[in-house]
Amino acid sequence: MTAPSPSRFSRDAQRLLALTTALARSGSRLEDIFWENQLGALLDKILLGKKSRTLENALEHLLATDTNAYEILVEQAETLSESTTLRLKDQSWDALLFSAPIVAWTRYQLPVGTLRPAQHAQLLDQIKTHIAASGTRVAVLPQLVGFDQMPQTFQDTRAWTQRLASEALDQNGDLQGLIKSVDADSMLADARFVVGILVAPHGEPLFRWQTTQDGQAASREACREAWVEAANPILAPLFTGCQMEYLQPDAYYVNSREADRRIRPLALKAAVTWLHNAGPVLDQGVRAVIAACGESVIEEYRIGFSLKQSNEVIYGCVWPVLSKEEAVADGMETGQVDVPDEIAALLKEMDVRDVRRLPGIYPAEFCDDCGAPYFPNPLGEMLHPEFPEEADPGPIHFH
Repeated sequence: MTAPSPSRFSRDAQRLLALTTALARSGSRLEDIFWENQLGALLDKILLGKKSRTLENALEHLLATDTNAYEILVEQAETLSESTTLRLKDQSWDALLFSAPIVAWTRYQLPVGTLRPAQHAQLLDQIKTHIAASGTRVAVLPQLVGFDQMPQTFQDTRAWTQRLASEALDQNGDLQGLIKSVDADSMLADARFVVGILVAPHGEPLFRWQTTQDGQAASREACREAWVEAANPILAPLFTGCQMEYLQPDAYYVNSREADRRIRPLALKAAVTWLHNAGPVLDQGVRAVIAACGESVIEEYRIGFSLKQSNEVIYGCVWPVLSKEEAVADGMETGQVDVPDEIAALLKEMDVRDVRRLPGIYPAEFCDDCGAPYFPNPLGEMLHPEFPEEADPGPIHFH
């Protein structure tokens, strides 16, 4: 991949590249602080400005030319979009966007996550009681959200941070307008997020585990256990027929990655379990084909399932890549893609004995009509999943 020429970038994008490179080459903490302050001021300007691809262009260039600088800019962009400092009535406030993920899996359709006003109020009270530090102001979105409803850009994330912070500070953040409506999906395993904001006087703790109570420091695990015990009676009725796992409430981006990581094996297990119970046509056996997908690097693995007597894809799972180590395709020169061993191990553990791995990197293609991802068949073709008519898929829908 040829990196785009920075000479064609906007002045702000070129400045981003220069400041990030300078920070990457810094040899001391004092110099780090100098460059971080300048980079933060520029990122604030970009994140609060008109919609643009300034930040994305800089990141794409660094990904192709300097991965160390790329990681630095991503970290700074995440920090500046999920947190901010506001000034209100001669007082400074620190605000942090947080989430409390619920990972769920089922053979049925997962819920959209609509909350009744009473449930929303109860969740808000439990966040204040078990997660937020004493004196911290809290606002929570009025419904659970899925990945496809969450911000897709750093500018969108900053918009959520700003408006939720305004709501927490009684400035009318208009939260309903933040959440886009989506149709119920057909995924067997996914995450739903309680998303909110913690706002505290500048320099004060945000989370309860940053404080001491009765002379003892509260621990993250104790706060999580208290949160699970309090939240489960409120949320469990929404997830009838599902198995659930509550993750540690924490900052927005770290929890998005953690939820993705927890979902990967669960989605694979849920898919195979569902296929084995979907109808007698599957008695002939299921075959799995694994393909790496992306552009210049592996962005995700797609696992296509087909019957042993057919090359048609009947179902598929996406295994996202969450680190640069996972994205490296060792052995590309020999045509062998380095697929995470746990994918094949999980499949074999669930009695899928015919597992094939395709060499190379395939485009991450999607259906133009419904947006569903395409999955590989044994011939190396990326196909739309189509379940056999003679089998009974239950309530699951591909469109």
